[in-house]
Amino acid sequence: MIISSFFQMLPILISIAAGYLYAHRFEVEATSLVTVTSDLLLPALIFHSVSQSPLSSQALGEVLTSSALICLILLVTGWLWVRLVGENPRSVLPALVFMNSGFLGIPLMKLWGGNEAMNLILIFDQMQGIFMFSIGILIITGGFNKKSFVSLLHSPIIWAMVLGFIFNLSGITIPAPIATSLFFVGEAASPLACVALGISIRHTRFTFHKSLFGSLLFRFVGGWLIGLLVVSILGLTGLVRTITLVAAALPSAMFTSILPLRYEQDNQYASMMVVISTLLGVVTIPLSFALAA
Repeated sequence: MIISSFFQMLPILISIAAGYLYAHRFEVEATSLVTVTSDLLLPALIFHSVSQSPLSSQALGEVLTSSALICLILLVTGWLWVRLVGENPRSVLPALVFMNSGFLGIPLMKLWGGNEAMNLILIFDQMQGIFMFSIGILIITGGFNKKSFVSLLHSPIIWAMVLGFIFNLSGITIPAPIATSLFFVGEAASPLACVALGISIRHTRFTFHKSLFGSLLFRFVGGWLIGLLVVSILGLTGLVRTITLVAAALPSAMFTSILPLRYEQDNQYASMMVVISTLLGVVTIPLSFALAA
């Protein structure tokens, strides 16, 4: 299982490596690619997938509930960990709580389980996105303020998810040419996101923090154990159980490194978490699949 999961990850790893090598030779900004991906490509993918999803209401409810519970438990336990090690929660906590269920999780699940698995991780990721672009921004900016709520309302990802659910639940049919166009645009999101991640790794400055090792353990081991707790509480089985467990222990979300820059905050700790956890994902992700079996 571990070997097969590694080969399923291989296209992702090659795309990340391609971005890294390209940035080594040519000058390119990862933030521009991330903006295009998050504001154009991912919303197209999310709206098309959610609006066209054949998933049952039970599966949707299970994934949304598990994602929300995992995020809430991670927020509480992550806050306790940050207080224990004496790090700044504004720069550390988001990287502990939010996993890369979008840029990494979406292509990973599509390769592993096809469109059904991808649709489930999309729903999981959207709940994470709601928390990240609300509570996450509040943490980074230091509290409740107008800028935080305006950023949430201006997020195309959030609106794509909301509209996708409205179209799905109301049975509105999207004309075939428009649906095909959305699918065509959205298909570019996953590979471009992986390339952007590789470019961001190339431009990250490596600095050592004494608590980094413990934070990585928290992200992987703590995330998986919290995922196990949630699937046990909710009684999840089958595909939803596997996706929830693997998603909970994914590497840190790339946005946890980029969002601080948008709000003029230090992002070195988060960048290290993103880079190292992504590299370790070569081992931890196949292991998560094996343990979830």
